[in-house]
Amino acid sequence: MSATLEADRRDHAAAPPGLRIGHVHLKVADLDRALAFWRDVIGLEVQQRMGSQAVFLSAGGYHHHIALNTWESAGGSPPPFGTTGLFHVALLYPDRRSLAQALKRLVEAGHPLEGASDHGVSEALYLRDPDGNGVELYHDHPREEWPRDAAGELAMVTRRLDLQALLAEAD
Repeated sequence: MSATLEADRRDHAAAPPGLRIGHVHLKVADLDRALAFWRDVIGLEVQQRMGSQAVFLSAGGYHHHIALNTWESAGGSPPPFGTTGLFHVALLYPDRRSLAQALKRLVEAGHPLEGASDHGVSEALYLRDPDGNGVELYHDHPREEWPRDAAGELAMVTRRLDLQALLAEAD
C-alpha cells in the first residue's frame, strides 16, 4: 500500500462496511421539467408528490432514491461552472444490459451524453439533467476483474466506451 493511501486510511473513524448512500435530494427550477427527465427518461417511479414543490422517486418501490424540490430554487438557474457543489449523482445499474437499456432510452429521448467511459471497474455514461446537475449512469464490472497495480492497489483507468456495442445489448 502506498504511504499516501496508508496515511489517508490511518487514524480515521471508519464507516461500517454496509453503509450506502440512501438518496440524493436535488434543488430544481421547474418540478415538471425535472420530473419528465428523471421519470420519463431515466425511468424512476414516483413514490410521492407534494404538489408543485417536491417529488420523491425510486427504483423498485424504495421510499426514494432521488428527491426533487423547488423550495429554494423555483425558477432558478444552475450554479455557474467553477463553483463548488454537486459534481454528479451516480446511479448504479445491476448489469450491463440494464445500462444498455438506459442508453437506449436516452437515445430515443434525444438526450445528449457528455461522455462515456470504461474505468476498468465500471462502464459509465455521463450527462446532465435539465437543471445542469451531473448524472452518471453506470454498472460495475465483477470485482475479480478490477484492475490492480503491482502492489495490489486499485488502478482505475479511463478508456473510451463503445456505445454501439453497449446499445446492441439493449434488446
